[in-house]
Amino acid sequence: MKFFIPESAAPKTPINSSKNFFRIRGCCEEVVRMKKFLIFNIVPGLILLLWVATAFGASEAFKDNIYNPGQLKPVDSTLKVKIGEPAPDFTLPSVSGEKISLSRYRGKKHVVISFVPAAWTPVCSDQWPGYNIVKKIFDENEAVLLGITVDNIPTLYAWTNQMGDLWFPVLSDFWPHGAVAEKYGVLRSSGVSERALIFIDKNGIIQDIQVSDINVRPDLAQCATTLEKMNKK
Repeated sequence: MKFFIPESAAPKTPINSSKNFFRIRGCCEEVVRMKKFLIFNIVPGLILLLWVATAFGASEAFKDNIYNPGQLKPVDSTLKVKIGEPAPDFTLPSVSGEKISLSRYRGKKHVVISFVPAAWTPVCSDQWPGYNIVKKIFDENEAVLLGITVDNIPTLYAWTNQMGDLWFPVLSDFWPHGAVAEKYGVLRSSGVSERALIFIDKNGIIQDIQVSDINVRPDLAQCATTLEKMNKK
């Protein structure tokens, strides 16, 4: 990027005078400061905005296959777990074919469980691709994400393939139907889970629970803040 000083702003006195020399040097230093501000503040923000738009627009690629259930009751369950208590263990099949247990991460990684209601629905189809944006934050805070729905494996396989690459395991709580969601107290009366995030530390203790309005995508910034807070304890 090139910068120039307009003719109207050019010095009127000879350029070899010390007074004008320092004036011009001051202008150059200000230009450098502006460039640094743009590079380190504005540009990263614009890049992040583009990433967000790309990730949260992922469902646009297959929007004709998305089922819109309409406006639902924001929350329709009663939690059975509490902050400060051990997180109930579970083992579920994943889309990759591997069975994954919560206890495998004990002493190794913090865990965030992302319960979402159902495949092929609008908010869920935007929420999970959005976590690709904050993968670095998960890595920096020694945490993993586990995505769980009550859908069966073939449904989850087709759905997540349409989303593109997800870096975290996607697990099926299909049978016994919603058993893990029920164990945590996030199974709704309709048979789908709440939109909930459960933050579990390396010792297997629940550090935070965020049950969101099922109609609204959870805030990524809040998730990142909670992760960082948990890792500092």
